[in-house]
Amino acid sequence: MQTTLVLNATYEPLTVVPIRRAIVLVLAQKAEIVECGDTELRSARRSYQIPRVVRLIRYVRVPYRHSAPFSRRAVLQRDRFRCAYCGEKANTIDHVVPRSRGGQDGFENCVAACGSCNTRKGNQLLSELGWRLRTVPVAPRVTGWLVIGVAAPDPLWEPYLGTRGLEQPHRGPHSPGRGEVFFPAQPAVADRCYGERFDRVTR
Repeated sequence: MQTTLVLNATYEPLTVVPIRRAIVLVLAQKAEIVECGDTELRSARRSYQIPRVVRLIRYVRVPYRHSAPFSRRAVLQRDRFRCAYCGEKANTIDHVVPRSRGGQDGFENCVAACGSCNTRKGNQLLSELGWRLRTVPVAPRVTGWLVIGVAAPDPLWEPYLGTRGLEQPHRGPHSPGRGEVFFPAQPAVADRCYGERFDRVTR
């Protein structure tokens, strides 16, 4: 199902809705189109631009959250399902400092990893292997924590989700060696605590 990113009146990302609901919001003058796709949605009488990003006309107050919820899925999504060591497709997560050596669960110590690198690393430290991380693991921004459940977020959403390019100039012998700029996804799940408020504004 195609979806649209909904921004608050202040351009803060709020939630993701089906495209048809986004069109209804625009037609009801409760939202305006910020980004649209190349395709159109056609009805018997007229056609509509497909909104990829819309902004609410009225501001929806959102309770402040100090931190994004940590989970395996969140780490994989943040790292775009790419291994933090070699850049290949990741299917698990790894503790940079192993738990057996005092490492903790958390965004700053967990990265996406492929099965091969995860097995080779075991309970060793990066310094012992001569490896380097492709990027420094950080906690995602809370205001961008919206699309954790979306399989393929639209590239047009990136400027509004707070993504930024992070270049890692120091590469070890196990790094991908492509000199690429890595864009960590900072997606989010819409808080249920403001769901009723959002529905009242957009009803």
